[in-house]
Amino acid sequence: MRTVAWFTACGLVVAGCGSQSGAEAPPASATSVSSSVHPSTGSSTSSGAQTPSAGIPAGSGTHIKGASSDFGTILFDATGQAIYLFGKENSWSPACYGPCARAWPPVVTTGRPVAVGGVKQSLLGTTTRADGATQVTYGGHPLYFYAHEGKNEVKCHNIEEFGGLWLAVTPAGEAAPI
Repeated sequence: MRTVAWFTACGLVVAGCGSQSGAEAPPASATSVSSSVHPSTGSSTSSGAQTPSAGIPAGSGTHIKGASSDFGTILFDATGQAIYLFGKENSWSPACYGPCARAWPPVVTTGRPVAVGGVKQSLLGTTTRADGATQVTYGGHPLYFYAHEGKNEVKCHNIEEFGGLWLAVTPAGEAAPI
């Protein structure tokens, strides 16, 4: 009986994460250069970009914490919203825009992100999205939420959507075990 309930729950999870395919590129009108900042050094990885300390007060940004889940300890924001990485992205530069970003909103910050609860400050960083928003990165991965998930829920780990896998993130900066 327990196995049947588990498979039923998994079926609901897959259905709850949507079924879109193909991520959209940033709008063609976006002319800003996406800057990437290496979290441990604070140095820019693109020419002309500013470091996150320029004009961003320390400790005033989004708080990222580690907490227990069915997939081990993973990242959440301070409110308990689970955080994911997009497996399609293999650089600091976000690839999730348009319908993708509506389903998987980026984790943004207005200040330097703050590590709490087992999260490593040295792995936190930021990157600039095409619209100018500052997106939080961890271990070199731009971070996202799932839009249709409640607080303290992890419904969309290991889900393929928009051309790549969505995976919960561990405090080590890696995808949680599948």
